[in-house]
Amino acid sequence: MQVKKAIILAGGYGTRLSPMTLITNKHLLPIYNKPMIYYPLSTCMLGGIKNYLLISNDKQIYFFKKLFGDGSRLGIKISYKVQKSPLGLPQAISLGNKFINNEPVCINLGDHILFGSGLSDILTRSFSNFYNSKIFIQKTKKPSSYGVINFTKSGSPIKIVEKPKKPKSNFIVTGLYLYTGDVINKIKKLKKSNRNEYEITDLNNIYLKEKKLDYEDLGRGIAWFDAGEPERILEISNFISLIENKQGQMIGCIEEIALRNKFITKRQFLDNIKFYRNSSYADYLKTLI
Repeated sequence: MQVKKAIILAGGYGTRLSPMTLITNKHLLPIYNKPMIYYPLSTCMLGGIKNYLLISNDKQIYFFKKLFGDGSRLGIKISYKVQKSPLGLPQAISLGNKFINNEPVCINLGDHILFGSGLSDILTRSFSNFYNSKIFIQKTKKPSSYGVINFTKSGSPIKIVEKPKKPKSNFIVTGLYLYTGDVINKIKKLKKSNRNEYEITDLNNIYLKEKKLDYEDLGRGIAWFDAGEPERILEISNFISLIENKQGQMIGCIEEIALRNKFITKRQFLDNIKFYRNSSYADYLKTLI
């Protein structure tokens, strides 16, 4: 089975990044030379997904529409949904009930960034050979800030614990998930947490309890960042700048991925160059043809 749909979650109000987010959506803040939202979209495009639902709040969804439109300039389809109140990730996912339509779906957080050699192969393999729901995990030195995976002695995951004070492992859940088409039914079983929200960790634990959740260890070759804190935005921007200037290749360039995956023609690619006018981003695109 193949995962052909993705929901990108770009809601909330980014209060941790205030005052920057008082005037713009967190996911539109710059990470080096492009908006943050380009990175999660590029991740899904690397895996071959062409059908998207982008969820944001009512005051800021206009800016995403202005940036991406219906997605046709990238050879993809993007629809939009408003999340009126941020009541947790599962609640946002449930807004995509009609979009999911009982089919497998990829969920990607708009402020999580993945890149690295081999990422495209990992995603393509996971998206095109889908059977069970899957979380993408990675080892970190500071697991207590995230959802931590507890394993049995034989190495099987048994539970995910959100922000434990004493983590039992260094493996955490990143913001990329694959779910079976019955995910909405699973969400309906959830109860609000002490934060008055529905928690993605609780959803994943339902799948784990039913033994219907696989995991993919991204390993050391893949860089993963959570851009939810001001200092992280600077750190990530500096890191990406270093990599791009060293390798001469842009990270998270959605037009380049669209061209290489044959989502668009060369003529459409040239139109994308015009879209960015006289910018350094456009200059990079020119080097690809």
